[in-house]
Amino acid sequence: MTEFGTNLVAMVTPMQPGGALSEPGLTRLVEHLLATGCDGLVVGGTTGESPTLSEAESADLVRAVVARAGNRARVLAGVGTHDTASSVRRAREAAAAGADALLLVCPYYSRPTQDGVIAHCVAVADATELPVMLYDVPARTGVALAPSTLIALAEHPRIRAVKDAKGDLAEAMTVLSRTSLAYYCGIDELNLPYLACGAAGLVSVVANVAADRTAELIHAVRDGDLGRARAIHADLVPLTDRLLRSGTPTANTKAVLAERRIIPHASVRLPLVEAS
Repeated sequence: MTEFGTNLVAMVTPMQPGGALSEPGLTRLVEHLLATGCDGLVVGGTTGESPTLSEAESADLVRAVVARAGNRARVLAGVGTHDTASSVRRAREAAAAGADALLLVCPYYSRPTQDGVIAHCVAVADATELPVMLYDVPARTGVALAPSTLIALAEHPRIRAVKDAKGDLAEAMTVLSRTSLAYYCGIDELNLPYLACGAAGLVSVVANVAADRTAELIHAVRDGDLGRARAIHADLVPLTDRLLRSGTPTANTKAVLAERRIIPHASVRLPLVEAS
């Protein structure tokens, strides 16, 4: 296992009707994810409804997942916000709660310059001793991590990986060739091409319900069995389309997990609404 894992899941956050966190749902979800092959659990990321989680809830969630996962998987805590001071606090709270690493999204809404992005990321990386995975998702944040920014940030001793939800393979290959950053695909539709181009692993929404299949995909690529990898990827297309291509991925994923009785409720917090 790498310091981040390879088959990472962007965990949903189980909730009760009304929005309170569901401890029974969390326990069952973590056990399900570990049993189906996840070696990295990303807590409080976008799929985990991070914008609606308070600082206290985020820390409690990390603490609970760490307690249930033990040493069976790495636990990455989503700590990025639009506010650097808040992100620093969340990073320190996640470290105190036992997280193994941090997931740091580019500051959203404020649309900082690349110099501002670098200063923000360095401030958070300096706040703890934990390794950091940057999260590049300009469709949500409004600001992309430029290749020059990624190359500069790679010089920081604790910034060691990128969750790439930008989808620019040519850019990813450039950064891979010029840094030691580990790349993780953050777009399930592109898992196969990213792995084939040298990604260290996946941070997958689909893994919430099919981590055994994403694990098989990773192994097939690493074994050099491209035919098998293509077949696995093609087999996952209908599920990927259902979860990600219509409605809200978080709500869709919770609906499937609840349908399979892995979590007791498909509840989400506004402004999200439950999937039909």
